Amino acid sequence: MDLRQLKYFVQIVESGSLAKASRQLYIAQPALSQHVAKLEAEVGKPLLIRTAKGVTPTENGAALHHHARFMLRQLDQALSIARQEPGTVHGMVSVGLAATTVCAVGVPFMRRIREKYPGIVLNVVEGMSGHLAQMMRLGQLDLAILFSRDAVPDLPAEPLVEEELFVMLPGDSDLVAPRRIKLSFAETAELPLILPTGIHGLRRLISAEFERRNLTTRIVAEIDSLSLLMTCVRDGMGATIKPMSAALLEGQMRKDWRTLAFSDADMKRPNYLFSVVADRLTPAAAAVRAELRETVKDLVASGAWRGVNLI
Repeated sequence: MDLRQLKYFVQIVESGSLAKASRQLYIAQPALSQHVAKLEAEVGKPLLIRTAKGVTPTENGAALHHHARFMLRQLDQALSIARQEPGTVHGMVSVGLAATTVCAVGVPFMRRIREKYPGIVLNVVEGMSGHLAQMMRLGQLDLAILFSRDAVPDLPAEPLVEEELFVMLPGDSDLVAPRRIKLSFAETAELPLILPTGIHGLRRLISAEFERRNLTTRIVAEIDSLSLLMTCVRDGMGATIKPMSAALLEGQMRKDWRTLAFSDADMKRPNYLFSVVADRLTPAAAAVRAELRETVKDLVASGAWRGVNLI
């Protein structure tokens, strides 16, 4: 099978149309169609469904796209390793981080890799934990920090930290008396709350605790964008429940935030570092995994990442 045909096929699927793929690949559309026809003849199954709006993969095409993308990525990594100078580490490493994790470790982690491994190109993907877990299952990420040990059951994971959850308000908010440093769940339920949507793992954790106590909450908005959610809270539209990392910027606590612990619950979220299986872990990815782990330890030890404990 021609690897070039696989490359073209992957681009077509991800572009959603032959015309767009031809522009991105700088190949005439008739020639691109011929490559697809040859690939379908070799596979013996139709791979694309062509419509007036573009193309979508058939069931066989989707399976081929998944494996072809992984094969091409592995080939790129193999070539990068073969080209590197002795004693150096090169290659691209894809790392998935949730938005709150990016707030806590993003800049220190990037700086650490640039200083120690200038030959490594980091591809940092920010997203919700469920989406990142799916990307890990599909082989689209080398590493990811996720919030459940069972997020990707067949991949190795190691515990990193446990984050405490807080009620978060702007410093000048009159929703809670200034002297208060803790709130009960019943008191929190009475606040106007801005939370992530129900597909978010953090929201499910929070909702389960309210339901367990038979408490009805005042949800005034549901927002999955961390920056928008925190801006709305800062603007006085309500309170939220987040780990303290939500108030961090470049590893430093933003000013004028109040973080109130729960007085009657131990609300914590574990963080696990997932990686691909050992035989697929490149030297670059192994180096990045070690540096990510050390970055987290340093941030916790220095107090830059507050409200967490190493586990």
